[in-house]
Amino acid sequence: MNYRHGYHAGNFADVFKHLLLVRLLRALQRKDKAFAYLETHAGGGRYDLAAAVARGAHEYREGIGRLWDAPREAGEDFEAFFAAVRAVNRGQALRLYPGSPRIARFLLRPQDRMRVCEVLPEECARLRAEFAGDAQVTVRCGDGYAALAAWLPPPERRGLVLIDPPYERADEWQQARDALLAAAKRWPQGIYALWYPLKAGAPVARLRQSLVRSGLRKLLCVEMHVWPADTPFRLNGCGMLLHNPPWRFDAGLEARLAELAERLRQGPQAGARVEWLVPE
Repeated sequence: MNYRHGYHAGNFADVFKHLLLVRLLRALQRKDKAFAYLETHAGGGRYDLAAAVARGAHEYREGIGRLWDAPREAGEDFEAFFAAVRAVNRGQALRLYPGSPRIARFLLRPQDRMRVCEVLPEECARLRAEFAGDAQVTVRCGDGYAALAAWLPPPERRGLVLIDPPYERADEWQQARDALLAAAKRWPQGIYALWYPLKAGAPVARLRQSLVRSGLRKLLCVEMHVWPADTPFRLNGCGMLLHNPPWRFDAGLEARLAELAERLRQGPQAGARVEWLVPE
């Protein structure tokens, strides 16, 4: 996979991830008490889709591009997601796409705050420029796993951690798994979202089995695919493992994601599944 967030900005995997992110943050908004949002691999904040096309990346056209001109009623989470995308664009044209830090910032209330980390120096410089002067946002350059260990537990006591690594290295699956387990031990009441790709032969099953054996409770698996699962040499879909998801987070989610998968379908098969790996 290509680590540069801008190359994939607005593709089907981004839409999936960001819709779930919006759903999680809106669930946290149900209580007035402040929450923290923490992210380990944040990217640059927002992305110029025209620049991505100039570099030969057209992935957004099969993601947000399919939805932009023909949105459908799909609930408040979908509306909030579109509002976050519209907030970085002028008029009706789709030129910019917000990364997860910008989407999260759109949903923060005055009492909430976020801490985000990015390892690539140029991306982190863009991220710092994006949130310069914003007292609710802390940006750290460097290793996201180390930053997460230093940030937990946050003073707010409530909140969400997004772990979204590039999975470029063979050991990153294990590293992401270890980071999730260590974070959950330091901050047991936190909500954790671990994103992962679905590719033919990828070690997803081992990740799931390892987390099930770890003793974690309340572990929900959410996946969407736009190509058949055994299609080689491409990203067939993506998933998110959720630890401590909000109450009734899964209600109606599979049907909504199945509809989204059909709209974003790129091969002969598409679909979604929502499964409790470990109940409460």
